[in-house]
Amino acid sequence: MDNTMDARPEFATRYPNLASAGLGASIVSVTDDFFAEAPRMLADSDPVFIPDKYDDNGKWMDGWESRRKRGSGHDHAVIRLAAPTVIRGFDVDTSHFTGNYPPACSIEGCRMPAGSDPDGSTEWHRLVPMTPLGPDSHHFLGHDGDEAWTHLRLNIFPDGGVARLRVYGLARPAGPVEGEETDLASLLNGARIVGFSDAHFGNYHRLLTPTVPQNMGDGWETRRRREPGNDWIIIALAAPGHIERAVVDTAFFKGNFPESCSIDAACLPDALAAGPDADAMLVTASMFWEPLMGRQKLQADRVHEFAELADIGPVTHVRLNIHPDGGVSRFKLFGRVAK
Repeated sequence: MDNTMDARPEFATRYPNLASAGLGASIVSVTDDFFAEAPRMLADSDPVFIPDKYDDNGKWMDGWESRRKRGSGHDHAVIRLAAPTVIRGFDVDTSHFTGNYPPACSIEGCRMPAGSDPDGSTEWHRLVPMTPLGPDSHHFLGHDGDEAWTHLRLNIFPDGGVARLRVYGLARPAGPVEGEETDLASLLNGARIVGFSDAHFGNYHRLLTPTVPQNMGDGWETRRRREPGNDWIIIALAAPGHIERAVVDTAFFKGNFPESCSIDAACLPDALAAGPDADAMLVTASMFWEPLMGRQKLQADRVHEFAELADIGPVTHVRLNIHPDGGVSRFKLFGRVAK
């Protein structure tokens, strides 16, 4: 439990939040959300407190809040994640809930076929046992395991309010279909960030999302470089594939877009299978990768599409280089899964 975001554990920075409404996560059902509607709990923005804001049911709160329970049982909300997710941790955030937070919570998971939601016959698996909660705090709860979950059930005991639920992990969908053009750099398809030179501003995980950028904070931005060299970010693709075109979007970056960019790539299937365990090695190895795209000029606040890429065969990892620094809101690599 921590009142600041400065003490976030590694999982809360290394992995994206797959309980993001902006990525497609949603509330399937809720026992009660009389005071504050459950979908607010999945908002991408940080929760706010507006002292004088009330609605017909009472004090307006930025999150999910049930009424005071007057009988047995407890409240719960069922969440459909943005993609099947291998979970590395949770943040049950009670920010601004002081006299109305739940004293405890637990979290269960299930895996449903595509397009299906849980029902009364669904078998749930405990991911987090009953755990104490406190007022106005982030509660970071780690999780181990390689099972990919599609839905979660957040139980609160017995009632109260949760401002945000964040679920950090890796998307593990069924995988790109062989032969179809796919964005192999989309985190919802299973791509992920391996490492970067700097990510001082914004949210670097958003670089790989299929969503439309919302503002200058919705992407990857480095600090102003005051030394020689350039900035870079390394991506493990969703699957080995032949890349046919690249998209570099500098939306909202006007006085701080990179002057140019280039892309290097490699085919390292063993590292792709090893996952995060190979990350440190990949940062060093990337210095020797082949050019997939030579240096190209960029412009402010614009979607750049590049179709003239080198034919270097299938690739599993890429390094996007920006010269010398700046911000990129979205990066996409369209291609076909290698046979």
